[in-house]
Amino acid sequence: MNEHFKDIFVTTGCPSQQQLLDYVQGKLTPEEQHDVEMHLADCEMCSEALEGLSAFHDKEKIPAMVREMKWDLLKKLHKKYRKSRRPENYNIYLTVIVLIILFIVLALFWGYHFYTHPR
Repeated sequence: MNEHFKDIFVTTGCPSQQQLLDYVQGKLTPEEQHDVEMHLADCEMCSEALEGLSAFHDKEKIPAMVREMKWDLLKKLHKKYRKSRRPENYNIYLTVIVLIILFIVLALFWGYHFYTHPR
């Protein structure tokens, strides 16, 4: 998506989401498992993420659920970001445009009226 919505685990020294999922599912080698455990001892954020992942009973469905939740969050963030990019005076601009259009319509009406009904 956008540079503003990068994965928080990418910019830190934390294990990737896939590594955490593999750790929970028991798919890491003993060396990789040891590295993740050493990191977990010092990183509260990853420890809490791992605790949340461990709470799921059906561990095989975790990657699909994580992708779905991440996509939903990215859509909400993107929508919020787009709303915040409106100009500060958006309502004033809109009002001025509507008034200009109204003035043009009235001018055309009066012009047509005086043209078809001369005095």
